[in-house]
Amino acid sequence: MEIWYHNENPYPFVPQDVLDRADSVRASLPNRYCDPAIAANLFEETLDEFMLCDDLGINVVAIEHHAGINSLFGANPLILGILARQTRKVRILSMGTLISLRPDPVRVAEEYATADVISRGRLDIGFVKSGASEMASNNANPVTNIERYWEAIDLVIKTLQHQDGPFSWEGKHFTHRHVNIWPRPWQQPHPPLWAATGDPDTTSEVGRRGMVNVLVLRGEDGTKRAWSAYRQARAEAGLPPVTTSNFAYAALAYVGETHEEGVAIGSKLLWFLNTSLKMAPQYAQFLPGAMAPQFAPQVYRTKPQPPVRSDKETGAGKPVVSAIQNVGGLIGLTAEQAMARQILFAGSPDTVYQQIMDFYTNVGGFGHLVIIGRSGFMTHAEAEKGLKLFAKEVMPRLKEIPPRTVE
Repeated sequence: MEIWYHNENPYPFVPQDVLDRADSVRASLPNRYCDPAIAANLFEETLDEFMLCDDLGINVVAIEHHAGINSLFGANPLILGILARQTRKVRILSMGTLISLRPDPVRVAEEYATADVISRGRLDIGFVKSGASEMASNNANPVTNIERYWEAIDLVIKTLQHQDGPFSWEGKHFTHRHVNIWPRPWQQPHPPLWAATGDPDTTSEVGRRGMVNVLVLRGEDGTKRAWSAYRQARAEAGLPPVTTSNFAYAALAYVGETHEEGVAIGSKLLWFLNTSLKMAPQYAQFLPGAMAPQFAPQVYRTKPQPPVRSDKETGAGKPVVSAIQNVGGLIGLTAEQAMARQILFAGSPDTVYQQIMDFYTNVGGFGHLVIIGRSGFMTHAEAEKGLKLFAKEVMPRLKEIPPRTVE
């Protein structure tokens, strides 16, 4: 199993009364509440944590979000360039440029190829669908977002692997008369591709394409449902089975010297759920096109729809929870509740290892674990202490788990 470190570089230093009055802490919160000097310190600390990961052998994740206290990483290519140059050993996952929102996927492919060359082939490319407040921040039409997402990915892939001179692209959303990037990527035909999604329709397409599917804070039921759709789509398309290396899970995680210390400090990660997810309805459930028509009635439900039929293995037959609904269900969780839902792994080295392995067994295995190891008011020192303990006491046991074929 490969281990990855994820820190969205949040900005928690906004007065609580301001946050209480705001209808959304993303997109519309005035940036006068962001002190550039404090932001500079946060960037320095986060980049130092990534450099520590390079020493410890933990791969790093550079994310991108718009725009608010949840993350200062609104410009993924800049962070990616720094990591490509400054790290020396670990792999770097761009998770990722908001591909459906950028006007020119060819430019994005150039950025990826450049980072892959600078890092000498240590880049993984992750695609996220975007949504919510990112639609407003980018003046985007959410109704056509999925179409743009897949067409942009197709154009990025062709741009990265085409080596026979200029080609042209005449798509529904993108037109390019002359594509011929220099340099081409270090890895051939292109770096490994990831996609972060949990809805079965998108996951099925990710499966048919053979990309790594990463589930973020989805818990057991959502993860099993998504990966079942992935495998089923490949089988129906006559494609061969994949290994656990095609599946990744991202969860809040912290290791302390004792179980009590790990839970106490790890509970600070819940700031991400309880504070930074607050969004106005126009960015969430009422965003046009954000929810497939068959899921629209769930917007008005206050309780989950009862299962149509039971399937304990795959979760099939249960109502599908959209990403927005999943987010809404995470707000207000205690540490104990988050651990029970398996979106927080916290405790001593032994208890965290056991929590991860329980989840690994329950969902049928995965090849990548992304640990969201710092958020909210967790300090830089606490984050580094948790990383060192994880690398020394937990990671060696996880890395002994080899990939295996999953049917």
